[in-house]
Amino acid sequence: MEIKYLTYRQIDKTKWDDCIDRADNGLIYAYSFYLDAMAKNWDALVLGDYEAVMPLAWNKKYNIHYLYQPPFTACLGVFGRLKPRQRLQNLMAVDHNQLTAETVNAFLQAVPPKYKYWDIYFNPGNLFKLQDFALYERINYVLNLNNSYENLYNSYRDNIKRNIKKSEQYQLSINKNITIAGVIKLAKEQPNNSTLTVADFNGFEKLFEFLYSRQKATAYGAYTKEGRLIASAAFFFSHKRAYYIMVGNHPDGKTLGASHALINAFIKDHAGEDMLLDFEGSDIPSLAFFYSSFGAVEEKYSAVKLNKLPAPLKWLKK
Repeated sequence: MEIKYLTYRQIDKTKWDDCIDRADNGLIYAYSFYLDAMAKNWDALVLGDYEAVMPLAWNKKYNIHYLYQPPFTACLGVFGRLKPRQRLQNLMAVDHNQLTAETVNAFLQAVPPKYKYWDIYFNPGNLFKLQDFALYERINYVLNLNNSYENLYNSYRDNIKRNIKKSEQYQLSINKNITIAGVIKLAKEQPNNSTLTVADFNGFEKLFEFLYSRQKATAYGAYTKEGRLIASAAFFFSHKRAYYIMVGNHPDGKTLGASHALINAFIKDHAGEDMLLDFEGSDIPSLAFFYSSFGAVEEKYSAVKLNKLPAPLKWLKK
């Protein structure tokens, strides 16, 4: 079987989404409806009859095509059936039914040469040392919710427990299934979202409504006793994961333990379920400490930057 490059119009979305459904490393970000909402453009690499797939989110600037990571899309890469990580007898062989380092390497070799610059993240099932591409590690944090709430709470660091008690002292209330508009309003004010466009937020809102209508999304909010929203988050669900996908916090919430109480409420609501709470990062030490304080553990994934730009653009993108 060969790896084919398909333009957007050539992709069979039914077969595509079926592949993501059954992929051992499937993630919500790879569904066609997700990519339609969040990627400026996307084409694909497809192995055989959609045995494995790799979305190529792309854009064009100065008539130069490049691969990029869409907003609210933590990682993509190659999706399919995973093979136990063992040394193959023939290191150059590609097992077309299972994902191996050789398969992932072959997918990247199949990326069309018109894409002159890559800055993309791969899912944890693609965490290999590749022969022809230098991947670097990134860190995600996940919390296994398949435990009693009491045990989960006992795993919190003391600073989390103190902030939860502080939120109770200030009489904060946590509501679920709040409107996504409130989350987006606060998220737009976050400094780390300053590069996002109106189109990015509009795409996310449509995506949330689509998933919410299928009971695959919810939003939580922390409110003051006066009824002011000071912390919020949207969660998506798929592949036995709850994705902490969009966060909107008011500065006042930091002193009231609002975000601590919100996450704790979500954990309490879903304790005992066979599901991971996916915090979507982070490489930022302060956020890594915050997520790990809930008992979350590292989940490593990989990324690649590749620069084939002509001079002097190559130098500018170093």
